[in-house]
Amino acid sequence: MNDPMRALSRATPLQLAMALLALAFATIAGAWIFEAFGYLPCELCLKQRWAYYAGVPLAAATTLAAAAEQRRLAGVGFALLTLVFIGSALFGAYHAGVEWGFWQGPTDCTGNLSKASSMDDFMNQLSTVKVVRCDAVAIRIIGLSLAGWNAVISTALALLGALGARRSFAA
Repeated sequence: MNDPMRALSRATPLQLAMALLALAFATIAGAWIFEAFGYLPCELCLKQRWAYYAGVPLAAATTLAAAAEQRRLAGVGFALLTLVFIGSALFGAYHAGVEWGFWQGPTDCTGNLSKASSMDDFMNQLSTVKVVRCDAVAIRIIGLSLAGWNAVISTALALLGALGARRSFAA
């Protein structure tokens, strides 16, 4: 057994909660950083973030419960985190499948269009608004799009949550 696996096999609920919190926060922060560098999110990308907007505060609360040795409360937090990130992994896999052309994605797109006051304003908006397509990959890293990486990371987070729940409820 290699060192990371050995460390994981001995991790306490507090350590698991802290790892989950750190990884979830780093993931959403990474999404914001990519966006700051011009990789605009599509509608599905924005929806994938919902899991992190719920998961990060829940992971923080679970960390506090684990630190206070409130094992049952921490266990419930871990169980909820497991469900949140299973859903996130499935949604990320769905989005990656849309990008690979395995199935069709939603027909709506993102873009900011405010109500035009005239036809000239409307035509100006059409020429300046950038629409981000859900089936177009903005960037691939080691062969995976950001949606694909979300599926991988969310799976890891769900596994950490499940392990934390098991350890919390076993004590």
